[in-house]
Formats: sequence, structure tokens, C-alpha cells
Amino acid sequence: MGENRDVLIVHAEEAERIPLPHGGGFVLLADAQDTDGALGANRLTLGRGATGARPHYHARSTELFHVLEGAVWFDVDGRTTTVTAGGLVSVPPGVPHSFGAVPDSTAELLSVLTPGVDRFEYFRTLGRIQHGRETFDGLLKHQERYDVHFLPEPPPVSG
Repeated sequence: MGENRDVLIVHAEEAERIPLPHGGGFVLLADAQDTDGALGANRLTLGRGATGARPHYHARSTELFHVLEGAVWFDVDGRTTTVTAGGLVSVPPGVPHSFGAVPDSTAELLSVLTPGVDRFEYFRTLGRIQHGRETFDGLLKHQERYDVHFLPEPPPVSG
């Protein structure tokens, strides 16, 4: 007690917003540099049935998701489950995961990565990719920097 620590307070109107084409978007709340590396946090709103993240894992960090509104499907290490408002998912380092709003729902969730990694620029880049201003391939060379390691896309199913 009595130790002088930096406290981070982010008021809603101060947070940077990254709009996404499905009507949702990111709200950037805390980057690792804001918390002395303790965590990073953002809020994500997903349009009806929108994918939040393709399969990936974090080598160094645990990612926690708290579903604030709607319903979200999570595929964690090959197991898919639906989590509704009030639910929580915690994914340890090295575990592949992906998520998105269920087909008939929008969703809002809080995501916290700990220890933190400076990823605000990652979310800005995702916004540009979603709007067609950059390609996803350009993000792949930064996987180590952002501790977001994407799994290879499965081959298309031939019919």
C-alpha cells in the first residue's frame, strides 16, 4: 500500500474506434505500453453472423473474452461452443482458437490479453484489411510482433 503506481483510466469518449464493414468495430482501450506490459484490452462489436477472428494462437499470452451482449461461437482447440452474454472464455498460450457472432446474432465482447502485447496497430491494420485497403498477407509478416500466429487455411472443398 502507499506504493505509487500508474493507474490507467480510459473514458469512453477518449477510446479510439476502428469501424468494421459489417457494422461493428473495435474500441481500443489499453495497449501493453499503457499498462507497463500487464495487459492489453479492447472491446469488439460484431455484426450479425460476423467472424471475429480466423484460427490463430498466442505464443506468450492468455486471451480472455467476456461476452457482453449477444451470442458468440468459439472454436477452441477444435471444440466449438456457443457463449452468450455474461459468459467468459479464457484461452491459454499456444491453444488455437477462433470466434464470431452466431449466424442470427450480433455480439459484443471484451477481450483482454495478458501479459500485454502492443497490438493497437494490429487492430488498425485489421480495420484497413476489412475495408479492402490492405491485404491480409501483409499482416502475416508481423505475427511474432503482435503474438498472433495464424493457422494455415484449410484447402477448399472440391465439389
